[in-house]
Amino acid sequence: MTVHQLLDRAALHKSALATASNEQKNRALTEMAAALIAHTDDILAANRTDIEAGKATISSVMIDRLTLTAARIKGMAEAMVAVTALPDPVGRLIETVNRLNGLVIEKVSVPLGVLAMIYESRPNVTSDAAALSLKSGNVCVLRGGKEAIHSNIAIVTALREGIAKAGLPADSLNLITDTSRESATALMTAIGKVDLLIPRGGAGLIRSCVENARVPCIETGTGICHVYVDEFADLEKALAIVNNAKTSRPSVCNAMEVLLVHQSVAPTLLPKLQEKLVSDRINAGLAPVELRLCPRAAAIIDGTPAGEQDFDTEFLDYKLAVKVVDSVDEAIVHIAAHSTGHSESLVTENTDNAARFTALVDSAAVYVNASTRFTDGGEFGLGCEMGISTQKLHARGPMGLCELTSYKYIIRGDGQIR
Repeated sequence: MTVHQLLDRAALHKSALATASNEQKNRALTEMAAALIAHTDDILAANRTDIEAGKATISSVMIDRLTLTAARIKGMAEAMVAVTALPDPVGRLIETVNRLNGLVIEKVSVPLGVLAMIYESRPNVTSDAAALSLKSGNVCVLRGGKEAIHSNIAIVTALREGIAKAGLPADSLNLITDTSRESATALMTAIGKVDLLIPRGGAGLIRSCVENARVPCIETGTGICHVYVDEFADLEKALAIVNNAKTSRPSVCNAMEVLLVHQSVAPTLLPKLQEKLVSDRINAGLAPVELRLCPRAAAIIDGTPAGEQDFDTEFLDYKLAVKVVDSVDEAIVHIAAHSTGHSESLVTENTDNAARFTALVDSAAVYVNASTRFTDGGEFGLGCEMGISTQKLHARGPMGLCELTSYKYIIRGDGQIR
């Protein structure tokens, strides 16, 4: 089946999804979660096939993104169940206007229609996208990467079984099994057949979608995330935040890639940072963080001299670019020049600097005294997410249920004419 044929088949079920009750959708989500658990062995076997195929071409941190375990599959199922507890985003009365001529104008949320996603090697994205699409009344068309194709087929097979058991059309969830560039291009250019395309993956994938898509597309994901340690920072708090933001899971988009340090605390902080991220990790048998240092930082600790592109690179690895700055304003200017608009954090005990940072840093998520790793649909109370939007129209930050709806106006009259 071609991509266009699959889209045509999917479109047949838009009405069924758009008019499904909250109870029907929640039952489907519950059955989908149960099917994931029931098919755990099949999914793990498929995942092992993907891992073996990827070992020769994928880095160890990317293998971690690809790897499923029974615990991770259970987590995927629990995330689906968590979505059942969220309010139905469809049919919300957003606003009512009563006109002097007697017209009553209601602004009501509606599904987008056919949601498509092109993504890379994280198979848990498959279940997250399926859950959010179904709950928001949308038909879902997924096109994952070749690295996870066997895993995705096994996951979607289980989820479609759960959807059908709940009495909704199995074809409301669809997987494009052709992982060639041609299939991606066909999806990007399916004018009139895709209501929203969401790319989720590395910079190359997102750039390709943004530049080539002829269907509505949201830019997501690329995360050159910054932490700025201010002159008024609690340094123990700063060390904990930096360690978590960089090392807890470096392969994800909300991991910190750039550390900015005020010059007055750099002589104290940087040696402690080197000990925590390099020496302590080596002693614990963990991968050390390679510190890419600006000249001022290199004068304080040992590391790799920062290259021309290091402050504009999403490493997705145990690498960290470090720059010493003179003020909060210099940090803000640096972030404006190098950030991808994802997530930035300030560590400070100074309320004026915090107010200035949060007002002037123009990213989807701006933190004070917290790790950037919280930029996540689950952590934001959205159940899970379709991706992190780094643009401003129509969604920004973690995309949950409400971001997967649009609205229409329903006008009630009694014979009024203009």
